[in-house]
Amino acid sequence: MPDDGTKPQRFDKSKLPSRHTTEGADRAPHRAMYYAMGVTEEEMHAPIVGVATCWNEAAPCNIDLTRQAQFVKDGVKGGGGTPREFTTITVTDGIAMGHPGMKCSLVSRDWIADTVELTMRGHCYDALVALAGCDKSLPGMMMAMLRLNVPSVFLYGGAIMPGKFHGKDVTIVDVFEGVGQHSAGNITEEELKALECVACPAAGACGGQFTANTMATVSEAMGLAVPLSASIPTSFKEARDQYATLAGKTVMDLIANNLRPRDIATRKAFENAAVVVAASGGSTNAGLHLPAMASEAGVKFDLDDMCKIFDKTPYIADLKPAGKYVAADLYAVGGIPILMKALLDGGYLHGDCITVTGKTIAENLADVVFPTDQDVIYPTSNPLSPTGGVTGLKGSLAPQGSIVKVAGMKNKKFRGPARCFDNEGEAFTAIQARKYKEGDVIVIRYEGPRGGPGMRETLTATAALSGQGMGEKVALVTDGRFSGGTRGLCVGHIGPEAAVGGPIALVKDGDMIALDGDNGTIELEVSAAELEARRKEWKPRKTDHQSGVLWKYAQIVGDACDGAITHPGAKAETHVYADI
Repeated sequence: MPDDGTKPQRFDKSKLPSRHTTEGADRAPHRAMYYAMGVTEEEMHAPIVGVATCWNEAAPCNIDLTRQAQFVKDGVKGGGGTPREFTTITVTDGIAMGHPGMKCSLVSRDWIADTVELTMRGHCYDALVALAGCDKSLPGMMMAMLRLNVPSVFLYGGAIMPGKFHGKDVTIVDVFEGVGQHSAGNITEEELKALECVACPAAGACGGQFTANTMATVSEAMGLAVPLSASIPTSFKEARDQYATLAGKTVMDLIANNLRPRDIATRKAFENAAVVVAASGGSTNAGLHLPAMASEAGVKFDLDDMCKIFDKTPYIADLKPAGKYVAADLYAVGGIPILMKALLDGGYLHGDCITVTGKTIAENLADVVFPTDQDVIYPTSNPLSPTGGVTGLKGSLAPQGSIVKVAGMKNKKFRGPARCFDNEGEAFTAIQARKYKEGDVIVIRYEGPRGGPGMRETLTATAALSGQGMGEKVALVTDGRFSGGTRGLCVGHIGPEAAVGGPIALVKDGDMIALDGDNGTIELEVSAAELEARRKEWKPRKTDHQSGVLWKYAQIVGDACDGAITHPGAKAETHVYADI
């Protein structure tokens, strides 16, 4: 205690970024603007915390985020900080899907990170609580946390409750597959209408282990979110509000202890993230997002690194789209901590990784008891499959690698003739018209990060195949990517992409392609001499986007195997924002 009897200061403002905007006589104009917003003298000189949300009225994933942000702000205030709420963009996949708008989805991930960085840097905020609800907004926000490296907490907005149709739980993916069932004549237009009206009953992100819930699971597994906070569905408002308040209080503790995101997001933490993706049958999009996050943290962790972990991790979560349960069912049996407890007990997680609680993964899970009276999560001693629900394939068609979700699949091998399409729209039209044959390998190319541009998802095509009952009777390969809701033998992220002359650009109709999910190979059965002759004839293509944000993205984006990143990352830093 100081000699004058006063309490020691919990925060040293002289070492925080906000000193540049609130301290000293030369900052009088800056303080005047804060006064105009009702900020008091005491609040001015406290740590200033950015509370960033991806709120918008685009989709149910994001619609509740501003409400939850108010409870985060209460937590920040209770911990002695001054919250400043701001918003950024979201492109919601469910509504962007199946038309040119999907080109904007992956692009939005990096622009979310960029806009959060600009807001934080521009106003010299000291810490960050980042709220996100829809697919790309989760990694976008976590990328911003790692890039800025100020004390930060991630908060997921929560999953949607399942709809009910003919007595069964349904999600948005059932509606996409319903389109395929309708085209196959299996359901009427009236039945499809009835399904669409009940599939999304309230606010929240898509309910299966699709991209949003996969990355929410990652946030807890990496220790960037308060334990259980990513597990609670949006409709459980009282519990969500309690955890939102706790997130705000937690970030103040992180400031006091100077515990930063890069202290948490170590190589071992990324390995933990890959484990939960594989064990939960998570989205193949994690193959893009984890390497991109790792780049922000200065950690080497690419698609190859992930696939090595996928191939030795048991698949233990019976979650949609491969399984039968949704996020609300997982929460009912204890949430993501139950999945992590099973993996920790089985020796698959690094328990010594520090988290935003200030405790390690093992300490956070010490009192968690794995429930044996449920079949949502299996113990690692009795898995659904001995290897992960996601795996990588590499070979002559994909020298840089590719990724496929094999969760729930009986046959992981396929060999057939190529049926080539130069964009997703052409492929979907052909699939709807049944202009393909059982045994075909459908090739969708020029949909990579540069070639799209934007690397759009192809859920309309894959869901139509599943809806037609052809999900395992054909294969689909693409340099684009898939929704977390995709199922069937669908191989994405093939690199190098067609736009740069990768082997996928040289495939012709009828070429034999062999896929082997057990041995991790993907081969184009064409001689090297023939491929070289085709390569000499191949010419780069221009896209329809020769100006604007998609043109800009195509100029700077990198390969999918490295996360489709748009800047060099922490390895090229000369300073870290947190230390200005």
